[in-house]
Amino acid sequence: MRPPAARAAPPRRGFTLVEVLVAMMIMAILATVAWQGLDGILRAREASKVALDRTQRLGTVLTQWEQDLLALHQTQAVRALHFDGRTLRLTRRTEGGVVLVAWSLREGRWQRWVGPTFTRLADLADSWIASQGLLGNEPGQLTMAEGASEWQIYCHRGGAWTNCQSTGDAAAPGSAGAPPMEALPAAVRLVITLEGGTLTRDIALGPSDG
Repeated sequence: MRPPAARAAPPRRGFTLVEVLVAMMIMAILATVAWQGLDGILRAREASKVALDRTQRLGTVLTQWEQDLLALHQTQAVRALHFDGRTLRLTRRTEGGVVLVAWSLREGRWQRWVGPTFTRLADLADSWIASQGLLGNEPGQLTMAEGASEWQIYCHRGGAWTNCQSTGDAAAPGSAGAPPMEALPAAVRLVITLEGGTLTRDIALGPSDG
């Protein structure tokens, strides 16, 4: 008896060209979608980092602003706090004496200038007079924030906020070239526009140590 003949294996069927092209197209679409999602995540991450850096820088600037105001020091030479609409000048105590600080708004830049430390009232008065001619490029001038368009300073006196450019409580006559001195307000309010947004900051002042 003859054994049955072995059954031939069915021929293997490969992928057609159309199937390969369709598979490649699907892979390309999936790769594009995945890249767009990754790109969106990276962009959002970068935007968040930029916003965080900006917030941290602004926090540092406002800390410096607060420190300047809390260290106000009255003398018999010049006014301890004076705002003319463009520049805020103040005298603050520091290690070794008193310095004159000027915050100003110039061409979209919020700047801070610090003069040398003085121990003689006459020298402080001379520095005050010289500071009226600051141009924004002097040594000691530092840009604190960009994108500033306008600002205003208010003083809290007698239970109400008033423009610091108005006359406050008289304290004593100033030195030659300096405005008449005034008693310090109870608090100072900063209102400034930075990058299109309005920032308001109130600082309560402590008792004068003059």
